Amino acid sequence: MSGFGISLLGFIVAISVLVAVHEFGHYWVARRLGIRVLRFSIGFGKPLWRRRFGADNTEFVIAALPLGGYVKMLDEREAPVAEPEAARAFNRQPLRVRSAVIVAGPMFNFLFAIAAYWLMFVSGVPGLRPVVGEVTPQSVAAEAGFRERDELLSVAGRQTPSWDAATLELLDAALARDSIEIRVREPDDRQRVLVIDFGAVSNALDKGGLLDNLGLAIWRPTVPAVIDRLVAGAPAEQAGLLPGDRVVAVDDKVVESWSEWVAFVRAHPGETLRIRVERGGQQLELSLVPRAVEEKGTTIGQIGAYVREPEGLRESMRTEVRYGLLESTGKAVVKTWDMTALTVRTLWGMISGQASVENISGPISIAQYAGYSVSVGLASFLKFLAIVSVSLGVLNLLPIPILDGGHLLYNIIEWLRGKPLSEHAQQIGQQLGILLLLALMSIAFYNDLSRLFGA
Repeated sequence: MSGFGISLLGFIVAISVLVAVHEFGHYWVARRLGIRVLRFSIGFGKPLWRRRFGADNTEFVIAALPLGGYVKMLDEREAPVAEPEAARAFNRQPLRVRSAVIVAGPMFNFLFAIAAYWLMFVSGVPGLRPVVGEVTPQSVAAEAGFRERDELLSVAGRQTPSWDAATLELLDAALARDSIEIRVREPDDRQRVLVIDFGAVSNALDKGGLLDNLGLAIWRPTVPAVIDRLVAGAPAEQAGLLPGDRVVAVDDKVVESWSEWVAFVRAHPGETLRIRVERGGQQLELSLVPRAVEEKGTTIGQIGAYVREPEGLRESMRTEVRYGLLESTGKAVVKTWDMTALTVRTLWGMISGQASVENISGPISIAQYAGYSVSVGLASFLKFLAIVSVSLGVLNLLPIPILDGGHLLYNIIEWLRGKPLSEHAQQIGQQLGILLLLALMSIAFYNDLSRLFGA
C-alpha cells in the first residue's frame, strides 16, 4: 500500500475509533440514566450502514464522512414526544443528569487514553536514546553548556529514557516559563547538571520545533555510504551500482557518510553525476542521473538505493520502556494527566501569545501522523491514538457553544440563573461557536498546507 493509502487508512481508523469512544460515552451514560437514545452515528452525511438494536430500537449508523459523529436522544425541543415517553426525554431531565450525559463523551476520551497508554506500557514503548547531536553555536543550548554526545538523563527531576520523554518535559517547562535543571551524561559516563531558564527564552515555542529553537539536534552516528539494496529499475540499478558498493566520491568530492551522499543526490535532480565506488577492494567510476521528484513543493533527486547500516548500530541507539501490569496502570493515569495538562497549557500559550498558532494541526497533518505511526508499529499507533484522544477530550470541554463545553456552560448559567437561557440567546451562542470553529479549522488547514508545500 502506498504512503498516501496508509495515511488515509490510519486516519479513518483513528478518527472512527476515537469518535466511537466519545459518542459511546454519551450513549452509555444516557441509557444508564433512563434517557432514550434514537440514533448513534459515526460520521455525517449519507448512511453507508445502519441497523437497529436494543429494547429502544436505537438506530446505529456508519455515515460517509468520518469526521465526527453524534448521539440523538429523545428531545421535545426537536420533535413532539408522546406523553408516555416524555419522562425519558433529554430536556425533561434534571440539570445534574443532563450535565453527566454531556461530560461523559470527553471523559470516555480520557479513559480511552488511559487504556491505550496502559497497553502501550505493557507491550513496551520503543524509543530513541536522547543523545545530543550538533549544538548550534550561540544558541540557548550552547549557552546552557550542552555538548555533542551528551545524553539527557532527566529534566526537572523526571527521568527521560527517550527523546520523546525529554521533548515533552522540555515543552512542559517552556509552556510554564520555568527555570529547569537538566542532568546529562557524557560519553565517558561523567555527569553534569545544566540549567535552562525558559522565562528568558522568547522563541522556544515558535515555528520550527522546540529542539531546533533551542539549538539542539538529535545525534545521528556517522554511517558509511554503503549500498544495501536497490529498487528495481531505479537510477542506481541502471547506473550499475550493486549491493555492498561503498560510495567514496562524487564529482571529485570525497563522500564521508551516507547523509552527505543523500544530500548531494537530493540537490542534483536530473544531473549527471560522476561517482567513484569501492567494490571488492577496487575502485571504479560510474555515471548516475538522479530522477527528479516533487517533495513538499520542491524538486529533489532520488536514485532508489537503501543504506547498509553497521551491525548493532540501530540497537545501540534504541531503548524500550516497559512496565508490569499493575505499574502500567499508574503510569498510564499519570501520563494521561500529564498530556491533558500539557494540552491545556499549549492552548493557553496560543491564546496568550506565548506559543505560535502554527503549532495547530489539521486533518492533513493528523493523517500523515496516523500513517507514520501505523507503519512504525503498535506502540506508536497507540501513542498517537492516546494523544489525539486527550486532545479531543480537552477541545470538547472548551466553553464554545455547539461543543460539549458550551452545553456545560449553558447548564452552569441555568444553575446560576435558576432558569435556562432563552432560545434566542442560545442561537446567538451557536452561531458564534460555529464561527470560532470555522476560524480554528481555517488556521489548521492553512498550517497543513504550509507544511505540505513548504511555505
